[in-house]
Amino acid sequence: MSDYYNAFEMSPVPAPGPDAVPPEPFRGIYGMPAFVTIPTSDLAESMDFWIRGLGFFELFSIPGSVVHLRRWAFQDVLLVPAESVPEQTPAVSFSFACVLSQVDSVVESCRAVRPDSVDGPRDTPWNTRDVAVTTPENARIVFTAAKPFDPASQEARNLEAVGITPPDVGRDDNGEHA
Repeated sequence: MSDYYNAFEMSPVPAPGPDAVPPEPFRGIYGMPAFVTIPTSDLAESMDFWIRGLGFFELFSIPGSVVHLRRWAFQDVLLVPAESVPEQTPAVSFSFACVLSQVDSVVESCRAVRPDSVDGPRDTPWNTRDVAVTTPENARIVFTAAKPFDPASQEARNLEAVGITPPDVGRDDNGEHA
């Protein structure tokens, strides 16, 4: 018996599939459950890359202190001024969900702004297609898109081995968990 249950209704991420449509950019103000803060020594260059390359928009800014960027709900980035940035990209990465139809455009947009910024795309053992992007601040950002679920795939067997099964397989709804 698994403690996992379907709670996709909590997420702005659409169900995976070839016709999945990304949600509109979210402009509401909410208490952020998580966000990433990126120090930058060139705020203008960073904003340009995050907006034109990665598809974020400027939610608001406080001059000289912070630029708040966002894509979908719960995809928040704070750019903050810094004297310098790391010379090497750290091993740690931060991931943002996207849909499969966005993977190629993220690659193209990022390469148009910074030609050597993209690694991938690559398919993962947990059924996603990922693109790793190195930003002007040397942050490692991963855009990850769920692939359509194939119950006969190795990825499905990988997930089942850890107790994750597709919705409606051997479980009731999540009423007892809500």
